[in-house]
Amino acid sequence: MTDKPIKEILGAPKHPEPVTMEKSNNNDCVVTTVPLVSECQLTAATGGAELSCYRCTIPFGVVILIAGVVVTAVAYSFNSHGSIISVFGLVLLSSGLLLLASSALCWKIRQQHKKAKRRESQTALVANQRSLFG
Repeated sequence: MTDKPIKEILGAPKHPEPVTMEKSNNNDCVVTTVPLVSECQLTAATGGAELSCYRCTIPFGVVILIAGVVVTAVAYSFNSHGSIISVFGLVLLSSGLLLLASSALCWKIRQQHKKAKRRESQTALVANQRSLFG
């Protein structure tokens, strides 16, 4: 198998942990250590959910966008330009559009990374095949 300790495989931090110092009233110093979390540990803890951000923001973006359209329509149907409700509707509308745009951007970036990985693995496969038969 491997001779690396399990802690290194799981992605334990290799640098020393940061330390925060707290002083109490009687000049005693209390040291609190804050553990670092690596990307591998985060992925293990969340089940890989941090890589699917665009999937989560789409429903929230749609709901907020619909709420923004409704609140803005109600506000402008009463001719209340510049009132709190119209500003709130415009904020909801722009937040919904921002969430949808950010999820589309995240999706596009993820697709490009997938294409690059496929291209990379296909290049390695073709090179390996040429070395075997060439």
